[in-house]
Amino acid sequence: MKVLLVEDDPMIGENIQIALESESNLVDWLTSGEAAEAALQIHSYDILLLDLSLPQRDGMDILKALRKRGDALPVLVMTARDTVAQRVQGLHAGADDYLIKPFDLDELIARMHALLRRSRGRVDSSYVCGEVEVDSTTRQVFNAREQVILSAREWTILDALIARPGAILSRSRLEELLFGYTSEIESNAVEVYIHGLRKKLGQKFIVNVRGVGYMVEKNA
Repeated sequence: MKVLLVEDDPMIGENIQIALESESNLVDWLTSGEAAEAALQIHSYDILLLDLSLPQRDGMDILKALRKRGDALPVLVMTARDTVAQRVQGLHAGADDYLIKPFDLDELIARMHALLRRSRGRVDSSYVCGEVEVDSTTRQVFNAREQVILSAREWTILDALIARPGAILSRSRLEELLFGYTSEIESNAVEVYIHGLRKKLGQKFIVNVRGVGYMVEKNA
């Protein structure tokens, strides 16, 4: 999962980044409203974690601008603005969920997964195809009932593919998910991780659509 975290408090931001990256997520952490607005207009993310009290540009303005241009990116607002009126304002502006500071990191992660399942039209967090079973909430993967251990980047690719079974993801999109926009892209990285996944889950599990990208079959 590729996450844009916008939080100007260094302690909160660092703790969230560490927690998310420990679960194999890619996190772009920005600390100002202007930097966040620029990133949103250039790069693609799976979810936005947005503080409202930001320097240079308020988080509420970022949220309104995002929805005004028709972007349906899931947004989880994290803020100390805890009155009912402020929460209602945030939801009306387009927030998908609202978390009051201070909050537990486990709750943040659980809410993120719930938002992503809803945004992808998935009620169930499981994916099953042949002998491969994946639970995107617990991040457990089985092949022929044997648990399979994936690297962080192997999981990033698998999670993106099973989120939209039958849909083709381009090589460039997978590169962006693997490295974000703050890291150098390694040559042939996608092919390396796809090869690793095929060794663990079967050579035919990931389909290569020549010249277009990669996909997995729909749930069996």
